[in-house]
Amino acid sequence: MTSVPRLVIAAPSSGSGKTTVATGLMAALTARGLAVSPHKVGPDYIDPGYHALATGRVGRNLDAYLCGPELVGPLFAHGARGCDIAVVEGVMGLYDGAAGEGELASTAQVAKLLRAPVVLVVDASSQSRSVAALVHGFVSFDPEVRIGGVILNKVGSDRHEALLREALDSVGVPVLGVLRRAAPVETPSRHLGLVPVAERGALAVEAVAAMAAQVAGGCDLAALVALARSAGPLAGAGWDAGEALVSSPPPPLPLPSPGALPPDSRSALDGPRPQAPDGLVDAGRPVRVAVAGGAAFTFSYSEHAELLTAAGAEVVVFDPLRDEELPEGTAGLVVGGGFPEVYASELSANEGLRKSVAELALSGAPVAAECAGLLYLCRDLDGLPMCGVLDASARMSERLTLGYRDAVAVSDSALAGAGTRMRGHEFHRTVVEPGAGSAPAWGMRGPERRVEGFVERGVHASYLHTHWASEPGVARRFVERCRTS
Repeated sequence: MTSVPRLVIAAPSSGSGKTTVATGLMAALTARGLAVSPHKVGPDYIDPGYHALATGRVGRNLDAYLCGPELVGPLFAHGARGCDIAVVEGVMGLYDGAAGEGELASTAQVAKLLRAPVVLVVDASSQSRSVAALVHGFVSFDPEVRIGGVILNKVGSDRHEALLREALDSVGVPVLGVLRRAAPVETPSRHLGLVPVAERGALAVEAVAAMAAQVAGGCDLAALVALARSAGPLAGAGWDAGEALVSSPPPPLPLPSPGALPPDSRSALDGPRPQAPDGLVDAGRPVRVAVAGGAAFTFSYSEHAELLTAAGAEVVVFDPLRDEELPEGTAGLVVGGGFPEVYASELSANEGLRKSVAELALSGAPVAAECAGLLYLCRDLDGLPMCGVLDASARMSERLTLGYRDAVAVSDSALAGAGTRMRGHEFHRTVVEPGAGSAPAWGMRGPERRVEGFVERGVHASYLHTHWASEPGVARRFVERCRTS
């Protein structure tokens, strides 16, 4: 049971200002001495970095598609443990979720699962009385979603504010803040959204401070805290990495004929998941797992490192832009997402580390690479030499690949046994050719019916971002392979 006061910051659509409001509110409450737990709905990696800067705590994601609705409450309680208040930033529009899946993974669904009141951030720049119709529609669309107030953004003048307030009086939804039109807070974007905190240094600190000043100056912080305190108790225990490993289902047995799509892996895509006998986590000596970090590799869910640690790993973060070799004693390597395309020259110039990574992979040690990690393991990226672990070439593309995926492992690997079902997310503007090796990593279920990624020796490399809390056995399997490889 958790009774942490909590708010969900949502909006009618993307671009309404919810990131500014959510981040600014987190920073403003933290400045007033509250321990604020920051959360983000959806798979986004970048906003949680700003949230962490605003609060001094790890920014955590709540994704009902990647992890399932049943884990939203436990993961929230895990992150909010010991805090005075929690602020949850929504994704897209309030009722937007996974395509074709109804409310699944929407901000509205997460708000209902958390029993949390919603504050709707409305861009009022081109309307007056119509704001009442807009807010009324969002309030009445789903009676189970409790919209406790509105923050009006981009208000032009005192007269404009008066018209908006008068209109909203008829709806019965209180106005909890008014933010005037102003020069936007400096949060530059590029091909995949905001530039991450790790790349901006002092400029990111200044941006968060500016957001805090806007929110503190234009919003009723006492009323927002009071609304957060109206959230009822949330039943259930907080998620725990160690308990998740013990209670997770055993890894599946390898399927016959794993590999390419039809006809070989048709059973992997359509058949039931076979089960192997259960086994406990090996409590033997810790093994060192190196995890890529720094400005080029900023995309990671904190639960991954927690699961690796609980499975018996010593997690050591290194920076591929600066470190010339892997940490001494590395037995396994995790290279998550990020922006290697932005830092291709620097990554390529670090020949010592590229050689160290290649030697580790060629030795058969477990290597898990997602998206940016996949590019880093390729032969080259935009013509610049990378690690050469995979016989594949990567390049930037004009086309954005974006969306949730329902996937199944079609090749047995150090990360997942063939037949393992996981949901994931793709988000990139790059292309890898070929897109899959002779032993692909994943087969995509649904209309696409394709395979992608590479399984070679101990390497599992793919574009697919996954959240290991949904399948804790992958962390256990990875660490066990680190011990035996």
